[in-house]
Amino acid sequence: MSPIHLVLRHPTLRLIALALLLLGGLNASVYPYQSLIAIERIGMSKPAFSLMLAMASLVAVISSVVMGILGDQFGHRRVIAIATTLCSTLGIALILAFPGIFTLVLGLGVLLPLASSLYGQLFALARLASPDEGNNRDGILGVIRSALSFSFLAMLIFWTFAFGFGLSEMAVFVSGGLASLGLLGLILLGWPKDGQTPWADPRSGMRLRDALAAIAKPRVAVRVLLIGAIASSGTLYMVLISLIFDASPLRGPSDVALYVGMLAGWEVPAMLILPRLTRSVPKSTMLMIGTVLYGTHLLALPLLSESSFLWVMPLFGGIGGAVVITAPITYYQDLLRERPGTAAAMLAVQKLVSDVLTAGVFATTTSFGGFEAVAVTGVVCSLIGAGGLYWADRVNLFAAKV
Repeated sequence: MSPIHLVLRHPTLRLIALALLLLGGLNASVYPYQSLIAIERIGMSKPAFSLMLAMASLVAVISSVVMGILGDQFGHRRVIAIATTLCSTLGIALILAFPGIFTLVLGLGVLLPLASSLYGQLFALARLASPDEGNNRDGILGVIRSALSFSFLAMLIFWTFAFGFGLSEMAVFVSGGLASLGLLGLILLGWPKDGQTPWADPRSGMRLRDALAAIAKPRVAVRVLLIGAIASSGTLYMVLISLIFDASPLRGPSDVALYVGMLAGWEVPAMLILPRLTRSVPKSTMLMIGTVLYGTHLLALPLLSESSFLWVMPLFGGIGGAVVITAPITYYQDLLRERPGTAAAMLAVQKLVSDVLTAGVFATTTSFGGFEAVAVTGVVCSLIGAGGLYWADRVNLFAAKV
């Protein structure tokens, strides 16, 4: 049976795919427009907005790690999912009811970042509920992850047309709120009750302090840092594309939307197809290939911005991006096999690493070079991460069990 059929026939996997569809709609509604709303509509200063983003990153990482560990320790995964989804619903409701700097900071800086831990918990549930731990696992995770990419792209297209018809930017919180309410209802009605699941969910037996110490050991920490370096190329792409196209006399905002849409459009089929073609390929090898493909598209942005060959690059970026997005999910699950919640939380730690590295590369490189230098430096960093991970797995570096 194909992974798509497995997901459609399995109640819990189907629930997870639907939840990721709604989560993609929520993310696409709120995050692409948060800077515009905060600074231009609410009147927040740029330094204050930067501080809010830093706080949001910190809250997201801490909550994801703590919730993941607690889920493994006590098994209250349904309770955690309900609580975190309530946070996003409350945060959006406060912004809609009382738009202002305080509610924006509370919503976007605290409550929605707390709710972001749901992403990892969904993949932890998928790991536990999956009926096939063998060759179909990557395909199943690829299918459910593609649901988020699909809805994210669809929601961006919707808002592009909606804004063209004169709808206010604040309306994004309406669609975000509806998606959050849908998530809450889905979890309340469909998430399996704790302790009554048809699959085993053994408790880790580790105290919070011991679990945190375990993931800080080199076997885990070094690999998270290396994968964070790989993922930084994607973060840098989102920073560079609008700046590069704005500086080009032949490109503009519509080209940015077209390029981003094309790349995301290639990601979805790649997530569905690649796991079936690469079942026997090690994850570190796949990440190396994905990094090279994604680096090709990133280098092409400043070099081919005024060439028609630019429009071939979303194919490379889409395939490479699909690998860089999905391969770490199963990589962390294998690394922390007995703790699926903690493994999923490593995705949030990885994101923090990639955000910090991207900020450092951009700030340092733009002080002496142009966008070409930024792209080259970013690609070099991601290749170092991919090469380091490949070598670490090849020589079984830090092989002691966590």
